Order: sequence, then C-alpha cells, then structure tokens
Amino acid sequence: MNPKVDFFFHKAGKWQEEYEKLRTIVLDCQLTEELKWGVPCYTFQKSNVVLIHGFKEYCALLFPKGALLKNSDGILIQQTENVQAARQVRFTSLEEITALEQILKATIFEAVEVEKAGLKVEMKKTVEFAMPEEFQAKLDELPALKKAFEALTPGRQRAYLLHFGQPKQVKTREARIEKSMEAIMNGRGLND
Repeated sequence: MNPKVDFFFHKAGKWQEEYEKLRTIVLDCQLTEELKWGVPCYTFQKSNVVLIHGFKEYCALLFPKGALLKNSDGILIQQTENVQAARQVRFTSLEEITALEQILKATIFEAVEVEKAGLKVEMKKTVEFAMPEEFQAKLDELPALKKAFEALTPGRQRAYLLHFGQPKQVKTREARIEKSMEAIMNGRGLND
C-alpha cells in the first residue's frame, strides 16, 4: 500500500467499500500502487496495468491495454466506440466484486503478461478517422489552418476530428470548427 494513495480510499464517497475490496484484490496480485491522474494506478515494472476509478453510476477497474486481453469471461467493456485501447470492468455492488474476485485476478495476471511481452495496442491512424466535410472545406480555404492542424500531435488531431464529427446538424459542426480555429492556430489541443 502506498500512503500517497490512501486519501482516495479514505474520502467519503459512494463506492468506498467497493474501492477497498478492489484495492485488496489488485494488491494481492503483487503490483506497485501509485497515484496517477488522481486515482490509484497499479504498475508492473513502471508500466500501467490497471486503475481503480469511479463514476456516478458505477466504479470500475480500467485496463489501459484491455483491448489485448482475451476477455473470455466477457467482463471487459469498451467505454465508448472511440476508445481504442482501454477496457473497463464495471461494478455497482460489493457483491459483484466478490463474486468476480478470481476472474479479476486472472485478468490482472493476464494484463501483467501483456506488459512482460511488451505488447502494444495498434491504434488507428489519424487518416483513418472521418474528416467532417465542413472542416475539410475550412482546411482547403485556409492553408495556415491546414498547416497548424497538421502540426498538432496525432492525439490532438483525433480529438478535434471526433469533436467536429459528433453533431448531427451542419450548423453545430460549423460552430464547433469556428470556435476551435484559434486554439488550432496556436497549437493547442481541444482540452488544453
């Protein structure tokens, strides 16, 4: 147990008992407990294996390379269609966690084996993401915007493409593009 992480487990919250049980299970797997992104993160030789986190409706174990796991028990879920690598196991009660304890440990050990093997998730390239036609028109119209967009990291480019492509209405897509142009020109990402 890492004392830096204790605050997460001691703060009053909806999932306190569930968090404690998840912590016990993960620590039984001989991983190193760290605090990353404000949540408990468990590592093997400095590589992230699993995180504990919670939301309003559920708490979860998050496997950063979950897409590489077999998931033969069907417990891992993709949070959204745009999440490429990570997978979650969601819980709404202590009883669920207790019932799955052996399967969770097996999944954690499998995730450790993925790290030992040095496996990496093959991510979609930015060019494989849909380019909203409104944004393509702006890039064609403004060469400086195109140059600035192409200078962004692939992750920032993908975030903008997903953000611009989400709305169903043309007006909303155009408004999002207009609102983001200055940030793109300044080399900033969607959430920078």
